[in-house]
Amino acid sequence: MKYQIREDLKVKNRKKLEEYSDLLAHLLFHRGIKSSKEAKKFLEVDYDSHSNDPLLLKDIGVAVDRILSAIKKGEKICVFSDYDADGIPGAVVFTDFLKKIDYKNYFVYIPHRNIEGFGLNSGAIDEIVGKETKLLITIDCGISDVSHINKATKAGIDVIITDHHDPNGHKPNALAIINPKQKDCNYPDKNLCGSGVIFKLIQALIKKGVENGDFEINEGWEKWSLDMVGIATLSDMVPLVGENRVFAKYGLLVMSKSPRKGFQKLLRKNQINQNKINEEDVGFTISPRINAASRMDSPEIAYRLLSTDDEVEADELAKHLNKINNERKGHVAAIVREIHKKIKDREEDFSEVIVFGNPKWQPSLMGLVASKLVDEFGKPAFVWGRGESQSIKGSCRSDGSLNLVELMNNVRDGIIFQYGGHEMAGGFEVTDKGVFELEKALSEASQKTKTKSNNFREFVIDKKITVDEIDRKLFDELNKLAPFGVGNEKPVFLVEDAEIAQVSFFGKENNHLKIMFKQKGGRKISAIKFFVKHDDEFLAKIKSGDKINVIFNLENSNFGGYNELRMRILEVF
Repeated sequence: MKYQIREDLKVKNRKKLEEYSDLLAHLLFHRGIKSSKEAKKFLEVDYDSHSNDPLLLKDIGVAVDRILSAIKKGEKICVFSDYDADGIPGAVVFTDFLKKIDYKNYFVYIPHRNIEGFGLNSGAIDEIVGKETKLLITIDCGISDVSHINKATKAGIDVIITDHHDPNGHKPNALAIINPKQKDCNYPDKNLCGSGVIFKLIQALIKKGVENGDFEINEGWEKWSLDMVGIATLSDMVPLVGENRVFAKYGLLVMSKSPRKGFQKLLRKNQINQNKINEEDVGFTISPRINAASRMDSPEIAYRLLSTDDEVEADELAKHLNKINNERKGHVAAIVREIHKKIKDREEDFSEVIVFGNPKWQPSLMGLVASKLVDEFGKPAFVWGRGESQSIKGSCRSDGSLNLVELMNNVRDGIIFQYGGHEMAGGFEVTDKGVFELEKALSEASQKTKTKSNNFREFVIDKKITVDEIDRKLFDELNKLAPFGVGNEKPVFLVEDAEIAQVSFFGKENNHLKIMFKQKGGRKISAIKFFVKHDDEFLAKIKSGDKINVIFNLENSNFGGYNELRMRILEVF
């Protein structure tokens, strides 16, 4: 394990941020914010002034006109969304709008993850055509589904794609494609998630619909959908800068007041205080349960939970999501154990890419397994299964050393026949013959793919502090930078020679570590680390009275209604 500590600010740089505390100025500067003007925009997030004009999105005018026309004519609309914690909230956002204008001639189609897989498919198009659909609107998918969209178009359906995935050369024959990542799209923020894109379409729809007198909606009503956009933005690992920072910040604010019955039930059943909800609650509790619906059952369960007005149904659905999420954890743990056994039996080491698979494994769980392998081995991981699917499907995750889309582009023909995603995460399908050559083909492709410097095992420390400096005042100063996530990571600190008061383990499997550190005046501060290995030689030796070094984030936990300031351990040595 290596680490480097960021340099203190030079006098000239400190002067440019002189109205802020030493710590805040230091953290802002090392986030690329080097002037008072930039700092004010970052710290004082404003919905109106920091949001972009939706009309800057390519094709949005065509899309708005077609949707308003369909509404006037009473045509059947299909809302087709992805099955994850970006697509499902996006479907809720769009149907919130349809409900608001009392439009009833629509239906929602969310594909079954294990049977149909990601995006549109031939069977889905057949069903959509069979329902005499006139307009198909995709959410968080569609950009790579060229043949299926062409099929829908030939059947007389107008297709509007809203997506945020890399087009990767695909050009579906759709009426309108709203995707900021299109090369000829002038939208200033290219990093919106799928729900963010559909929200921009809603903004444009409301503006023109109200101007035309098509319907009446109070100004600003759409902001109530920011709870869903916030969940999606925080869940989908998009950079929390620019407009995404607006969506995350205001999304959390709306979540704290959201009247959605299912959302409230889910929070209560997981002991989350709605008034104090934060990005960690979304990332570690809400998002996994939304995703558990498609991984372990049907994605419609999550959609119904977030859109129902029925108190009893909301309670039952929240209870069910908790149940299947626990089952999901068990399945993933079993697969990881199986992989560890295979690793133990291997004679040769991995190449630049880790590859594992089993026809019995459910494709819906592969992304979680791949993430765990990346965390453990610090290399890109590809994991595949078949489960109930007709084909072999997999997920891949990167440690940042290789761009996954570029890597899959370089795989020789006959191995991977369909794939998509972005630099850090993706999905793929493998031919029945190609699966036997997948590891070799990915290894060969990695030699053709540009690598990046990978500091996966190296920590960048924002600041070295003493254990006595850790208090509520410090946390409040740090929290001015929140919400944290990709592109705005939590500050990382180093404390040296912190004296241990107590060491303990907790959790069902006794695999979570808790250390109490002594502070001046008889105070103590707790530090936790989840999922530690009991065979870790260093941890096995530490005891009360020892002094150790800790690399950590600072967090405020509200779990179980108990408010606690604590250190989240990244490394101890």
